[in-house]
Order: sequence, then C-alpha cells, then structure tokens
Amino acid sequence: MMMSQCAKRLGRSAPRYFSTAIFRPATTAARGAGAGGAFFTGNPGVTSEEALVTWMRFPAMGSRRMGTVALGDKQQGDKKSEQSTAAASTSPSGGEIVSYWGVPPSKISKEDGTEWKWSCFRPWETYKADLNIDLKKHHVPITFLDKFAYWTVKSLRFPTDIFFQRRYGCRAMMLETVAAVPGMVGGLLLHCKSLRRFERSGGWIKALLEEAENERMHLMTFMEVSQPRWYERALVFAVQGVFFNVYFLTYVMSPKLAHRIVGYLEEEAIHSYTEFLKELDKGNIENVPAPAIAVDYWRLPPNSTLRDVVMVVRADEAHHRDVNHFASDIHYQGQQLKDSPAPLGYH
Repeated sequence: MMMSQCAKRLGRSAPRYFSTAIFRPATTAARGAGAGGAFFTGNPGVTSEEALVTWMRFPAMGSRRMGTVALGDKQQGDKKSEQSTAAASTSPSGGEIVSYWGVPPSKISKEDGTEWKWSCFRPWETYKADLNIDLKKHHVPITFLDKFAYWTVKSLRFPTDIFFQRRYGCRAMMLETVAAVPGMVGGLLLHCKSLRRFERSGGWIKALLEEAENERMHLMTFMEVSQPRWYERALVFAVQGVFFNVYFLTYVMSPKLAHRIVGYLEEEAIHSYTEFLKELDKGNIENVPAPAIAVDYWRLPPNSTLRDVVMVVRADEAHHRDVNHFASDIHYQGQQLKDSPAPLGYH
C-alpha cells in the first residue's frame, strides 16, 4: 500500500520520463515483489520506495538517450546518402552529365556520319541562302507613319557611320546585337496576344522568332571575325536596353509602324553589307577563310571565304526586309497578321 501511494505521488509530482503505460506495469511489478528493495537493486540497504524510483527513472532516461543517439546516427546517415546521391547526379562520367531525371544528351551526326559539333543550332535548321533575291527593292514612304519610320532610321545611320567609320566587321557584329531584338519582341507580344484572345497566330510567332534566331546567328558568325572592345561591349548594354523598351512600346501602340521601321532598318543593313563587300574587293579588308560555324549554318563549300559569308548575310537581310514590309502592309490594309499565313522558311 505504501509503495502504491509513493508511486502515485511520483506520478503527480516528479517529471515524466516515461509514459503512463510504462508506469502502471512497473507499479504492478513492485506490488508483487514484496517490500524488499533487494529485488530492484540487489542492495539490502535501499528501501522499496528508493528502489522503485531508481528502477523506473534511470533506465527510462538511459533508454531515451540511447534512442536519440541512434536516431541521430540514422539522420546523419540519410544526409550522407543524399549528399552522395546529389554528387553522383552532377558529376561528369565519361564526358556526359549523369542526371537523376534520365534526360540523355542528344547525339547528332551530319549526313556524312561525322559528329555534329554545334549546340546552338541543329542540322535541320541549316539552309542555303537565296542569293538571287532583289537587293534594290525599296518601299517608298507615302503615309505619315511611313515617313516617320523612314527618317527615324536615316537619322540613326549618321551617328553609326561616325562611330564605326569603315570598320565593317565590328560594325556588323555590333549592329546584329540590336537587329535580333525586333523579331523576339514581336514574337513575344504575338504569343501573349494569342494566349489572351484564345486565337491562332497564323504562324507569325514562329516566323518572327526565326528572324530573331537568324540575326543571332549572324552575330555568332561575326564574333569569329572580330572581337568587340570593352567600350563597345558597354555600348551594347546601353543601346540594346533602350532599343528593346522603345521598340516594345512602339509595337504595342502601332504594329504597322514597328514593322515598317524594321523594314527600313533592313534596307540600311543591305547597304552596309554592300559597302562591306566593296572594301573586301578593294583589299582593304582581308578576305579570311569563312568561320566553321558559317560553313555549316549556310551549307557553304569548305573553301568559302569571308566574302561568301557577307553575301549570304546580305541575302538574309533582304528577306527580313520583305517580311517586315509585308507585315506592315497587312496592318495598313486593316487586317491582322493571323489573317495571312506567315512566310515560314522564307530565306
């Protein structure tokens, strides 16, 4: 009876190092063991109450500490396992990336079986430029918006001529950083418009993005010919940032004006590349071998030169001229771009 009352007092006042389910069997065992403390401790000098406290309290504490240590070891083991798994997923193996997601790197070969070494474009994106396109076509400005677009482009040519003068290689490289912006902006806005209105685009999203990608490939090519200086790189940041925002707002307010501006910009690009060819023919610029990326992208002969590259780039600009003037004409006639199929693959 005394042990039972002591156990109850301990259950109310002492800190709980064990659950009630464990406490009750311990009390029952104490009752059946008699009053001798030797049953619990083996020490006849220890009373029953002290033995009960010793038996119930300290083993419970010891078992809890052991359980915590075991759990900590398990968690550390899990962390080490996760770290090793993460390391294995990002470590290279045989020159390839090992990924948990199981996305294998694509291996592409040319028609002759040799490995395709370019990751910025694929063999099915290459083409032969149409060099027979009319380079002298010009849209005569008639309306106010046409005249505004024409003289805006003409005014931009003056500071460009002063800055680059006759460094046509660097001029081409720097201007392509801006020329690739309109197609991306137009494609972006048409993409968002198609989503908002739940309507098709007539293929114009893809056509404008193809134009932007083609202009970017011009940049990748001329980077192999001329390297920009530090202040020219800084100029790209400023000009591209300003031009992107101005063209974005222009396209939102008047797509026909935006496309007309690009059409006139492409006419100026044709003029610039024509002057580039004249300098090559005069020998003022060295006619170096064509970069390997240009040979594969435009399917040029292996012995092609820089002059051949400028020829195909100029043809590309003429095609961009036609596409943008055509897009502007569609808007001038009161229609939407989606009403007329886009000239996809027009190179």
